[in-house]
Amino acid sequence: MATAAAANRGNEYEQIGRAAGPCIMVLFGAAGDLTMRKLVPALYNLVKAKLLPTNFAVLGVSHDELSLEQFRDQATRFLQAEDHGTDAWEWFTQRLYYQRGDFADPATYSILQDRLSDVDREHNTKGNYLFYLATAPKFFAQIVQQLGRAGLCNQENECWRRVVIEKPFGQDLESAKALNRQIKGVLSENQIYRIDHYLGKETVQNIMVFRFDNAIFEPIWNRRYIDHVEITNAETVGVEQRGGYFDNAGTLRDMVSNHMMQLLSLTAMESPVSLHADAVRNEQAKVLRAVQPLDAEDVLHRSVRGQYGEGAIADKGVPAYRIEPGVSSESRTETFVALKINIDNWRWAGVPFYLRTGKRLPKRQTEITIQFKRTPTELFRNAPFHKLHTNQLVIQIQPTEGISLSFGAKIPGAVLRVGSVDMSFEYSKYFGADANTGYEVLLYDCMIGDATLFQRADMVEAGWGVVDPVLDVWKVLPPRRFPNYAAGTWGPKEADELMEHDGREWRKIES
Repeated sequence: MATAAAANRGNEYEQIGRAAGPCIMVLFGAAGDLTMRKLVPALYNLVKAKLLPTNFAVLGVSHDELSLEQFRDQATRFLQAEDHGTDAWEWFTQRLYYQRGDFADPATYSILQDRLSDVDREHNTKGNYLFYLATAPKFFAQIVQQLGRAGLCNQENECWRRVVIEKPFGQDLESAKALNRQIKGVLSENQIYRIDHYLGKETVQNIMVFRFDNAIFEPIWNRRYIDHVEITNAETVGVEQRGGYFDNAGTLRDMVSNHMMQLLSLTAMESPVSLHADAVRNEQAKVLRAVQPLDAEDVLHRSVRGQYGEGAIADKGVPAYRIEPGVSSESRTETFVALKINIDNWRWAGVPFYLRTGKRLPKRQTEITIQFKRTPTELFRNAPFHKLHTNQLVIQIQPTEGISLSFGAKIPGAVLRVGSVDMSFEYSKYFGADANTGYEVLLYDCMIGDATLFQRADMVEAGWGVVDPVLDVWKVLPPRRFPNYAAGTWGPKEADELMEHDGREWRKIES
C-alpha cells in the first residue's frame, strides 16, 4: 500500500511541462564518456517524458572515425536494455547523426554548416541549434570562435543559437576572465549556458522552494538562529581515468570554484524579486561577492588540503593517489579541501560556512547542514540522554535526495528523558522514483531558453575570486607531507581541527 501511495503522489505532483521547440543539438566530443554515459541517456529520458520536440535531431562531432551505424550503436549502448527496440528507442536512434572532424580545422565547420542544413530540412528544426561542448577545456574558446567565423552563431529570422560549456571554466580568475572575453567576443551572454550538473539535482533546485515558500523556515534563516553551515561533498572514487587532467587541476579547482560555490550561493542568497533567470542569478552573485577575501594569513588558518594514501573502502583495498594512472609519483596535487568562509552581509555576519570536499572518503555523500544555535537556557540539561541537544537541518543532495530535521522530544516513560528525533523524507519514497542523470532538466532548460540554473560570467569570476587567494598561497607553500590521509577515512586530521578550534565538529556521516 505504501508503495502504491508513493507512486500515486508521484503522479499527482508530476511537473507538467511543454515540449521544447524544434532544434538540433550538436554534440562536440560526441564519442566521449560524458556524452555516452550522461547526455545521451538524459536525452532519451526526455524522449520518454515527451519533453523533446517532434522536430528534433542530434548531430555528433568528434575526432573518432565512426560510421553512422557505429555511432548509433555506441550512443545507445548505455540505455536500459528494456528500452532497446521500443518505439521511443527507434524514434530517438533515427534522429542521431555523426560527423568526424578536427575541432581546430575550419573545414570541419564548413562541412558542419552543410550537414546542419541537410538535417534541418529533413526534420524541420527551424534553424535552431544548441551546441554542447563536451570536450576538453582547451577547445572551448577555439570551437566558439570557429562557430562564429562560420556564421553558425548568428541569430536571424527568429531562429536561436545557444552554446553549452562544461566545467572547468578557466583554471583561475585570470584565465576565467580571458575565456569570458574570448567567448563573449562571439556570443551574447544570453546565448551562453555554463553548465554545472549539480544544479540538475532535484534537492538543489528545491532549496529555493524550501526557503522561500515555507514561512516556518525563512524567518530563522539568519545569524540570529543559525550557528554555522556545513557543505560536504564526499566521493568514494579516486580519479578513475582522469588522472592526467586531475593532477593538473586538483580538488580546489575541480570542485570548489563551481559546485561548492553554487551550493553556497543557493543556501545563503536573499529572495529574488522573481523567478526570472537574471533575478535569481543576481542574488547568487551578491552572495559570492560578499564572501570575505582570504589573505595569506587566513589561508594558513582557514584552509586545509589533503591527498589520499592507500587504504580501504567497503573492505576493499585501494591504491594511493600517486599510484593512480596518469598521476605523478611525486604529485603535490590535493584530493581533499576544507575551508572556513565568512559572508560579509547583514544576514550572515558572524556565521561561518565550513566547506569540505574530497576523494576516496568512506561514503559518497553531498549534503548541506544547517546547525541551529542552542536555546538560551538549557532547561533540560540534567535530563538523561539530553547531551546538550541542538536542532539540525540536513539537505541531502546525493546519492539520496531528501531533507531531515532533528529536534528534541521526551522519551516515553515515567522518568523525564530527552532524546533526539529525526523527521525526514526522501524524494524517491514520497514522489516516486525516476531514473535520471541530473542532466535532464538542464538540457531541457537550454532548449526552452531558461538560464536560471546556469552560471553567468560574473558568477564564474566571483567564484574564482574566492578560490584564487588559496591557490596563490598553496602554490608558494608546497604541502609539508603528502599523502596525509588514508583512503577510506574522512580526510586529514587538520580538517577536524579546523572546526575544533571554533568549538564545533563536522556532522557525523555514517559510513
